[in-house]
Amino acid sequence: MEISTMRMRTRDITYIAVFTALLAICSWIAIPTPTNISFTLQTLGVLLALGVLGGRRGTLAVLVYLLLGAIGIPVLADFSGGIGAFATPSGGYLIGFIFTALVMWGMEAVLGKSLPVLGISMVLGIAVCYVFGTAWFLLVYAQTESPVGLMTALAWCVLPYLVPEGIKIFLALSMSKVLREHAK
Repeated sequence: MEISTMRMRTRDITYIAVFTALLAICSWIAIPTPTNISFTLQTLGVLLALGVLGGRRGTLAVLVYLLLGAIGIPVLADFSGGIGAFATPSGGYLIGFIFTALVMWGMEAVLGKSLPVLGISMVLGIAVCYVFGTAWFLLVYAQTESPVGLMTALAWCVLPYLVPEGIKIFLALSMSKVLREHAK
């Protein structure tokens, strides 16, 4: 019985490490924008980690990824790292990944792991990330550049990303459906 438990822990750690690496790779695929919020595949990585691994392991993968970035390993967008990356106008979206994970994990715990629940949790998780990230953007951008209004922030930080996020949700949901059976 002890060996079975140990194998499960080793398997969990391996999956968490693989999805942490996937998050880093997704963050390196970036298209810069004038607002300093690059278009990346990070949210695809977050959604895949949670969709495939489930709430507990997926959240751990996101936390490990963010901790690696915080200690200076260049796993974040634009091959950046360090605690300073979280203090930029786009840093709130990084912190928002934690809230995305918690929303998805909470919905999984309450409503189960069905595909419709996963799809709704992905949409809500991304929405929470955008709310937190945009609020952070408004505060930090006002301190580093000049104050901007909510509508300007939405035009810069949310509206251009809605269609790409919808595509990433669709891809993550489709891939999660196929891959989650292998990650048990």
